[in-house]
Amino acid sequence: MSTPPSLISSPPSWAHCGHGADPANDRVGCPGVSLPGHAACLAHVSETDRGAYLAALTPGADIDHRGTPFTEPLLHALLQALQDPATGQPSIGTAAFDEATFTGTAKFDKVTLGQARFRLATFTGHAGFGGAKLAGIAGFGEATFASTAFFGGATFDADAWFGGATFGGHAWFGGATFGGNAGFGAATFNGTAGFGRATFTGSAGFNRATFTGHAGFGEATFTGTAEFGEARFLGDAGFGRTTFSGHTWFGGATVAGNAEFGGAIFATISLFGPLVCGETVDVSGALFEAPVTMEVAARRLSCARTRWASTATLRLRYATVDLSDAVLSSPLAVISLPALFSTSAGTALDEGALKVHDASVRVASLRGVDAAYLVLTGTDLSTCLFSGAFHLDQLRLEGHCEFAPAPSGIHWRHKIWPYRWTRRRTLAEEHHWRALAADNPAPPRGWHAGPHHPDPGLAPGLEDVAATYRQLRKAFEDGKNEPGAADFYYGEMEMRRHDRAGVPAGERGLLWAYWLISGYGLRASRALACLGVAMAVTVVALMLWGLPTNTPKPHSVGSLTGSTIALTTDSPDPVLAGSMYQRLTARRAESATRVVVNSVVFRFSGQNLTTNGTFIEMASRIFEPVLLVLAVLAVRSRVKR
Repeated sequence: MSTPPSLISSPPSWAHCGHGADPANDRVGCPGVSLPGHAACLAHVSETDRGAYLAALTPGADIDHRGTPFTEPLLHALLQALQDPATGQPSIGTAAFDEATFTGTAKFDKVTLGQARFRLATFTGHAGFGGAKLAGIAGFGEATFASTAFFGGATFDADAWFGGATFGGHAWFGGATFGGNAGFGAATFNGTAGFGRATFTGSAGFNRATFTGHAGFGEATFTGTAEFGEARFLGDAGFGRTTFSGHTWFGGATVAGNAEFGGAIFATISLFGPLVCGETVDVSGALFEAPVTMEVAARRLSCARTRWASTATLRLRYATVDLSDAVLSSPLAVISLPALFSTSAGTALDEGALKVHDASVRVASLRGVDAAYLVLTGTDLSTCLFSGAFHLDQLRLEGHCEFAPAPSGIHWRHKIWPYRWTRRRTLAEEHHWRALAADNPAPPRGWHAGPHHPDPGLAPGLEDVAATYRQLRKAFEDGKNEPGAADFYYGEMEMRRHDRAGVPAGERGLLWAYWLISGYGLRASRALACLGVAMAVTVVALMLWGLPTNTPKPHSVGSLTGSTIALTTDSPDPVLAGSMYQRLTARRAESATRVVVNSVVFRFSGQNLTTNGTFIEMASRIFEPVLLVLAVLAVRSRVKR
């Protein structure tokens, strides 16, 4: 049988009241410290003795009411006795309220305190310290605030300790000033935690703190160290427009909702994270003044208009990154990290609900970014918007960077003509443009629609997409990735071929022919197929009109004058006779094939040909070697490194 808690409770370390003690049920009784010269605490002395004690108090006096149970009227009477006539507000020297219990509203608003000791104190109702001035050390360690705790506008001139405290309701520290160190380590905030516009001059420690509701630090200022190591945010964490001037640490912190750092300033942070966020980490408009490494596992990472004044490395998992209009003054690397992040103790960081998603990193937009400083390693660029970025030709792509593929499978044009798209890397902008094409039904099949579909006015123009392909092709070439460069050359040519406004009709005609016969010199199968067709046509043409029926024999005529013979040799013109059907023989096919093969490799066959055959051979020697060269170049573009 278990022992009742009251039987095993130990008495406090001070001389206590003991009111209501019962040897059977409560051996300690009231733990309140006895008033000087009395056996009972302030709550249990007689009315006469209490009145005498309160009347003897003066503003700025030290008071000791450890363990005392305060009702709302009793606390009001105590503070009234300490009221400073000059300010009209209570003034206390050292206030010892350790393990005290405050029932109802505890109003310490605008109270001036020297040293404040509230360790293990319990506030059952509203606890108000709004505008309070605490000149000495303020200790609220392991205190319990069952309802709202209001410290808005409070001033802590020395250290303030709230380690292990429990805030059952909302905790408001908005506009508070912490002149010394502020310790909230292992504190629990079950309601909203509001630290908006608070100022932390010394170290601010929130390590292993738990925030059940929204945690708001918007526009707060951390002059010294700010530590949130292994803190748990079960809702959203708001640090918008916060200033971090000293060492900043979020290692091992987890945020179930969104982590908002928009407009924040990080002066000296060197390592941001590792941080796990169930939704979005937003550093839009933030400023990183020193070299920094960001380690983030989140669904989304928004870096729109973020400014990096020095080098930065983003080591990410799961995230879709938006770098729109980001300002890069030094190299920035975005790396998809395959391995789990580790805590300071070396154990793997729990990624919670993120584990059901793909851990790869996707880049959503580079619009407005100067890509000369940008390095992308192992990222998914299949939905990335490049239009509007600068110096894309200097972008560095490391590892396996995935681009959107062209639609696969067999498609039907007008439901009667089968076709398929060539397999290649494509840009998201080409997908968006093709999704708007007239022959693409709604909803579009194969090509992915853009964010503004089906508004053509907001879709990228063909000239812009061609320029983007051209610049990225240069980036692939500089990286010695010839197959990637070939795909982007193909994409550039496709955009030019379809650009009716920016490309003249004659040039587009040449591009159509170039595409048809060899896929812009990049499709060996197409060039070889055209070569085979051209050779077959040439063979048939030679059989029908190029080869004579019989090989003409030379005829020599001469005269003898003395001992001299004069000969004149005449070669008759080749003669073509017989019907068309009679010309289609195996012997003539063999001769025609020999002529065509020699033409492809620039050799003279020596075969007698008719006048028409001579012209056919000339055309063959011009056109067919070109097709062979295009096929060779297409193979080379796929294997060259």
